[in-house]
Amino acid sequence: MARGRAGSSRREPRFEDDYDGYGGELRLSDGDRARQSRRRPPPDYDDEPPRRGRDRGRRGRGGRGFFGRIFYWGLTLALWGAIGLAGVIGYFAMKLPPIDQLAVPKRPPNVAILASDGSLIANRGETGGANVPFGEVPKYLPMAFVAIEDKRFYSHFGVDPVGLARALARNVSSGRTAEGGSTLTQQLAKNLFLTQERTLSRKIQEALLSLWLERNYSKNQILELYMNRVYFGSGAYGVEAASQRYFGKSARALTLGEAAVLAGLVQSPSRLAPNRNPEGAAERAALVLSKMVEQGHATADMAKLARTNTAEARRRARPGAGNYVADWVMDVLDDHIGTIDKDIIVKTTLDPKLQAMAEKVVAGEFEQKRLKLNVDQMAMVVMSPDGAVRALVGGRDYAQSQFNRAVMAKRQPGSSFKPFVYLAALEKGLTPETVREDSPVNIKGWKPENYTREYFGPVTLTQSLAMSLNTVAVKVHMELGPRVVARTAQRLGISSGLRAEPSLALGTSEVSPLELTTAYAAFANGGTGVISHAILEVRSADGKLIYKRQPQTLGQVADPAAIGALNRMMRETLVSGTAKKSDIPGWQAAGKTGTTQDHRDAWFVGYTANLVASVWVGNDDGENMKKVTGSGLPAELWASFMREAHAKTAPQPLPGLNEGRWFGGGTPVAQQGGQTRQAQSGDSPMRLEGPTAEERSLLSRLFWR
Repeated sequence: MARGRAGSSRREPRFEDDYDGYGGELRLSDGDRARQSRRRPPPDYDDEPPRRGRDRGRRGRGGRGFFGRIFYWGLTLALWGAIGLAGVIGYFAMKLPPIDQLAVPKRPPNVAILASDGSLIANRGETGGANVPFGEVPKYLPMAFVAIEDKRFYSHFGVDPVGLARALARNVSSGRTAEGGSTLTQQLAKNLFLTQERTLSRKIQEALLSLWLERNYSKNQILELYMNRVYFGSGAYGVEAASQRYFGKSARALTLGEAAVLAGLVQSPSRLAPNRNPEGAAERAALVLSKMVEQGHATADMAKLARTNTAEARRRARPGAGNYVADWVMDVLDDHIGTIDKDIIVKTTLDPKLQAMAEKVVAGEFEQKRLKLNVDQMAMVVMSPDGAVRALVGGRDYAQSQFNRAVMAKRQPGSSFKPFVYLAALEKGLTPETVREDSPVNIKGWKPENYTREYFGPVTLTQSLAMSLNTVAVKVHMELGPRVVARTAQRLGISSGLRAEPSLALGTSEVSPLELTTAYAAFANGGTGVISHAILEVRSADGKLIYKRQPQTLGQVADPAAIGALNRMMRETLVSGTAKKSDIPGWQAAGKTGTTQDHRDAWFVGYTANLVASVWVGNDDGENMKKVTGSGLPAELWASFMREAHAKTAPQPLPGLNEGRWFGGGTPVAQQGGQTRQAQSGDSPMRLEGPTAEERSLLSRLFWR
């Protein structure tokens, strides 16, 4: 229906009369048609084929739509991917502590244990070394880590896209994980906050934590944290621990070559440890040096002259016996200062020179003879007469066994316990000249015998102790009462439980080498009871005094006169008795051998006015040795150490030995200033009779106990 011009009437269609059903037509005249709109109607493509130009235009628009759809869907996928990635990151970020609560975990405290001269014995604690400030190490040390681990460290924001892309390309091309893309910051984040598992979640958290580190710390601070936390193998965390472990020096004193070794070690601490694989460590260090030259952190001449020093690292592979002292210090440290919550420095009584002498004896004489004698272990304790431990060896090889036999092992002391029997006798009024019958003993069916199964009849107590006669010691012990002897030993420093029974006289109650040495110290100092100790003082890392040992003793635990008499008796052991081959020229030395049943344990404990030392040898499982006695291997080791230890020391007299005549070689002599002279008429009237010529001949032929 159409509209006419304004004012015209509406005209309806007209049907003609000639319509005759199905054959007629329905027609409209021109006037009956609605007027066309001025707007051109769209073409009817069903009736009219398109023109070529129009067809080309439609195809052009269709082409732009195809690429448009590609762009549209690509953009859509990227958007949803970003949303998904953000969701994943957000999910794993929620598992991290809140940012406002995030903090770098406090480094576990380190305990630096020093010898008496200030040299380092060992580091103890979870890290194995102290923290070292960035500004106190050579500049090339941190740059070595940057060169080999993260050359764009100073330019990236914690995550290195370039490094990640390169690592991905190399891993894809090689078909395996050949290279990682972690930055130093990411490695630090992993060490500080995360586990070592390799999962997508850990990598995402690692990246997030790296961004946090970069935001809150400067690059140098991150490097300092990294160098002090990274693992270098062999229980060493941080450059200070690694430097001490492999090169025996502080990280502050590392050479360029040594710095390159440590930097190269981070990639694979177990495989590249210089003490296990010096060739591999040196090869890796050479790569580090070349990277440093390439990146401008070192000159070619510097790299050429650098020594990797892996031979030194291999030499230091086996930890020294001083570690036994370090372990003992850690066991008792909390009794002095309580909980350890910061780095501390512990100064000990250990003398490095004496410790080296003790270790030399173990590595030399003991190792040469132990297999032949079926002896697997030994222990040695050396202390000054005031109880300060000057050297200690807890076993033949600390790397093989960390069990400290000097402190923790309790073994039967055998005849080395007899001095307590004779001291108790002297305190009860007996004298060195008191005579007792050396003859068979039967105590309710128990029949102790002498080592040689021979008997000498009437002998003095001095002769009995020098010859280590069991029967006389048991008889004196029973005269006094086992409880009296037990209390005497405990009064002098034996802390282990002692069974007050007849066999106690022969050393059947177990004690540790440290206990026995501590008790013998009272013989060397004139009867003062001492407390064995190794800690002198404790300071914080900044030098603040935390603990300082004050002079402390148990007081006078024995009559000085009785101690003097006992010293004269025990001196004879080294002059004509069971350990006469172990005497120390120019020095007054005394001591006692000890051997237990079936040769399970062998001891020698001896002393001068300068040092008290004990040596024990045996097997941890109690297996019998091949007839090793106290006068054999232990006395030999003791003498070897003590002679060297006293070589450049002015002689001092033992308490009581200059108060009267004492016998040696059957000739009465006295000593002044450590020099032996013939006795004069003005000397003390006390004269100790020595063994007869017949007894001396017999003693020289006996295989002494």
